[in-house]
This record gives sequence, C-alpha cells and structure tokens, in this order.
Amino acid sequence: MASAKRKTRGLILREMTLGESDRLVTVLTEDMGVIRAFARRAKNLSDSKNAATSLLCYSRLDLYQGRERYIINSAVPIEAFFGLRSDIVALSLGQYLCQFTEELVPEAPDSSEYLRLILNALHFLSEGTRPPELIKALVELRMLSASGFMPNLVACAACGAYESQRMFFRVSKGELYCKDCYLPKGTPALGLSPTALRAMRQMVFPTLEKAFAFTLQGAPLRELSEAAEAYSINVLQKHLKTLDFYHSLLI
Repeated sequence: MASAKRKTRGLILREMTLGESDRLVTVLTEDMGVIRAFARRAKNLSDSKNAATSLLCYSRLDLYQGRERYIINSAVPIEAFFGLRSDIVALSLGQYLCQFTEELVPEAPDSSEYLRLILNALHFLSEGTRPPELIKALVELRMLSASGFMPNLVACAACGAYESQRMFFRVSKGELYCKDCYLPKGTPALGLSPTALRAMRQMVFPTLEKAFAFTLQGAPLRELSEAAEAYSINVLQKHLKTLDFYHSLLI
C-alpha cells in the first residue's frame, strides 16, 4: 500500500541529530498539530533540508507517512527569524516558547491558530519591537486558553466585582478575587493592579491581532509576567529547562 503524502507548513520546535547526518524534528504544523518527522541527510550543508529543518525555522514541508513517523521528503524555508540569532536572551526565550508549545499543542486537524500565535510572537521577538516579558506572557496565556485552560478573568470569583483597586489572581484555580474577598490567610494569590489585569484580559479575550496591538512596562508588566508564568507552571506541573535557562540569563 502506498504511503500517504501531504504538504504542509510548520515551525521547527525541536531538532535532534540521528547518526552523522540525519535529523528527527518536532514540528508545529498548520493542519496536523505537533508532529515528529525524520529528515534524511538534513545535517549535510549541501542538502536543501538543512536550513528548513533547523530549530525556529518556519518551512514548507513535503511529507509522507512511514510506519512509525512522518518522513520529510523535501523542505523549503519560509522564515528563519535571523534577528533571534544575534540576541542570546531573545533566542533562549524563543526556545522556551517552542518547548511550551510542544507541551500544550496536541496532534490535531486544525492547529492554525497555535501556529499564528507562535509565529507572531517570534516575529516581534526577532524585531525587538515588544518587551520580551510581554511576548512571553501573551503566548503563555493565549496558548493555555486555546488548550482548554483559560483563566477566569471576567470578575471576582466570590462577589462578581469586575475591578477593584487591587485584584488577586489565585494561581492554583486560575481565578480572580477582589481586595475585599481575598483573605491573606487563605490560598496564596498574586496581586494585580488595574493596568496589569486589563493587560491579561487583553491577551486572552480579543482577536489575536488586538492581543499584539498594545505594550506595557514597569510594575504592571512585572505583575503580568509573574502571574502568567506561575499559572503556566501550575498547569504544566513542572518547570521547563528552557525557562530556567532563560531566567539564568536575566540575573
């Protein structure tokens, strides 16, 4: 029986060398979710698959399905995000976002929104036009929401207040509490200013274009970044090595 062939586009999330010249790659595709594929001779500099199957490259892929995994027959790079290669902090954050994506996105028939999110994030990160912490928080919150872990940011979970002088984000439940309902002796929560809370809502609820259309800095950005990361770790129930490396560069 002939192997099924298909064309797709995808972002290389992970690459691993097999033997002297082959690669096993993890790819976020536009129409199959996260898949793993084998690329013969991809480590050879003269092979057309070399650049297109490298980490953080967005490529056109011609695949066919073998017995155990997809095989990459040919690959052509679309975008390599060269701006990341000259900034170790941006590169490490890009690697974290790739690992975070790999953890959350399933093998599914429609993964185009996940792909659009990570490609937009890498574009802004490569161009240096948005604070890295903002891009990181946006991807974390948006991808968690798309994967079924949307935090409840509509109102206080106890009294229904939409906003107060200070709101508190209960990480373990992904819930908000106003200053009157949050009890210090209860479950620990992270404080959010009105500006930080508006930013969280802006990241989760509007269209993707609107989610990328604002910026933030100072204390509200730090609150937002801390809340998004804490919630991500709580959902995943583990620390990713790429996140630890990213933080080590910020010290």
